[in-house]
Amino acid sequence: MKKSIYFASDHHFGAPTAEASLVREKKFVAWLDSIENDLEELFILGDLFDFWFEYKQVVPKGFVRVLGKLAQLSDKGITIHFFVGNHDLWMKDYLQKELGIKVYFKPEVFTFSGKTFFIGHGDGLGPNDKGYKRMKKVFTNPIAKFFFKWLHPDLGVGLAKYLSVKNKLISGDEDIHFLGEDKEWLVQYCKRKLETKHYDYFLFGHRHLPMKIKLQENTTYINTGDWINHYTYAQFDGETLSLKKL
Repeated sequence: MKKSIYFASDHHFGAPTAEASLVREKKFVAWLDSIENDLEELFILGDLFDFWFEYKQVVPKGFVRVLGKLAQLSDKGITIHFFVGNHDLWMKDYLQKELGIKVYFKPEVFTFSGKTFFIGHGDGLGPNDKGYKRMKKVFTNPIAKFFFKWLHPDLGVGLAKYLSVKNKLISGDEDIHFLGEDKEWLVQYCKRKLETKHYDYFLFGHRHLPMKIKLQENTTYINTGDWINHYTYAQFDGETLSLKKL
């Protein structure tokens, strides 16, 4: 039986509280259970966690259900791809070593059933998102990471979680309204990529808004939405890429 490839993003587990996050985490694990027999490969397009930082010997507390389920799927031979998002960008090698997950720090191109997929989280791409681009330079600066890691985890993780929840993607709504195709900066990014090479599909997260937009006759852009308000995901069955809701 031919199986499907699934894509999901922006779960932000850990926010806004551990209790509220647990409800969403259980829904996600139940969804993974429901698609397991049909699952060929799983793509997580960033921000699985609302905050993630790997010290040399310490990782953030919690998330045992989703991590355990991903480990089970990986042990079963299902390939899992993880694109680092802007909330879990301080990732090193924990998921690779402990769960056998493939981790990517920038967009990548894949080919499935003769179709070309351009896949990433979506942060910092396109003509806008300027505030985040400046912020990312600070967060990814080796000096900034060096000093942060010397904070005691109780202090560092606690502070980072507080600031992360205050991020407008969680606490506000100005970023989760459709801006119009001419103002959606990820759409503009995709159109620029198409000027030099053809892709059948572009898949991103980050916007927290499920979108399916035809860019050209044979090219479609999909944003997978989130697991905070929309509970949406994409499925490729070997012929068609569909945007679906839980």
